[in-house]
Amino acid sequence: MARITTSPDFSREEVGLASRNPGMPLEGMRYPVTPVGMHYLLIHFDIPFVDPATYELPITGRVQKPLRLTLDELKARPAVTMPVMMECAGTGRAHLSPRPVSAPWRDEAIGCAEWTGTPLRSLLEEAGLLDDAVEVLFTGHDRGIDQEVEQSYERSLTLEDALREEVILAYEMNGQPLPLQHGFPLRLVVPDWYGMASVKWLKEIKAISEPFEGVQQTVLYHYRQSEEESGTPVTRQNPRALMVPPGMPEYLSRKRHLSAGRTLVEGRAWSGFGPVERVEFSADGGYTWDDAELDEPAGRYAWVRWSHEWDAREPGEYELCARATDAAGKTQPLDNDEVWNQGGYGINGVQRVSVSVG
Repeated sequence: MARITTSPDFSREEVGLASRNPGMPLEGMRYPVTPVGMHYLLIHFDIPFVDPATYELPITGRVQKPLRLTLDELKARPAVTMPVMMECAGTGRAHLSPRPVSAPWRDEAIGCAEWTGTPLRSLLEEAGLLDDAVEVLFTGHDRGIDQEVEQSYERSLTLEDALREEVILAYEMNGQPLPLQHGFPLRLVVPDWYGMASVKWLKEIKAISEPFEGVQQTVLYHYRQSEEESGTPVTRQNPRALMVPPGMPEYLSRKRHLSAGRTLVEGRAWSGFGPVERVEFSADGGYTWDDAELDEPAGRYAWVRWSHEWDAREPGEYELCARATDAAGKTQPLDNDEVWNQGGYGINGVQRVSVSVG
């Protein structure tokens, strides 16, 4: 289970995780498609070496006709390209108090890349799922120790989720072969879900007749208020709006400084529970709100740009906020403490940006 600390200081281990797993600078939200070098990374263990010349993906288990496909054979299948908003389940964890000790994400563990690959559904249909298959297990080539258990990184999906048309096996990112750190040569991409479901460096796909109970599936990635609870699984992304911090930053504190006058505040919003239908902007810490304008999203699983013309003529100190509401009626909470949990998952309290005007 997650360690919890009340210390305001980050441990040596947390700093080490942060150095290995960079987030996306929030100014990167100006780009509708996140450049590869800006997209967030979470690498649980090590980046494995996988030779694309000899790579094969087996599809085994409770199927009528096991498959074994080379990378070229996968690329020869029908392909789709789509922008997908991806977010780490631990985004926002560093804002919590007490804080779960893990990757100390604030708001930057995000990215919206264009992924190209072949639909998983057609492969499973070709293999022929047997009647007793209940889940599909995805195993990565990356291996290590977590929760004192040696393991490959593994996650499963129910048949219903695995057979969604938008779930793909991706071999390109932004029109180029997958970078090594993003799962080369092949990874799973599960739109709308947090990033832990999109297993990288795929080693095997296996249909199974019993629910998978591995560490990453049942011990981690659950919403729990205490270690005694079994909790509920982390799945779809909670609604979220983030802004590109306006003006210019002070180097160490990152506090923003802005000349007085009208300024366009912009950002991106998304939700795994349906399209974002409303984004609101506040310049007084969330006491009053104005509706922002929404652009058309680039795709069903992409983020959507929002913007608001802010009249910042009066010099002074401001706290800017943004919050999203999705088609399912879910709205971001004002405070991260409202969604506190043992693992620090799915934290989506409104972003707060301090700005000095004048």
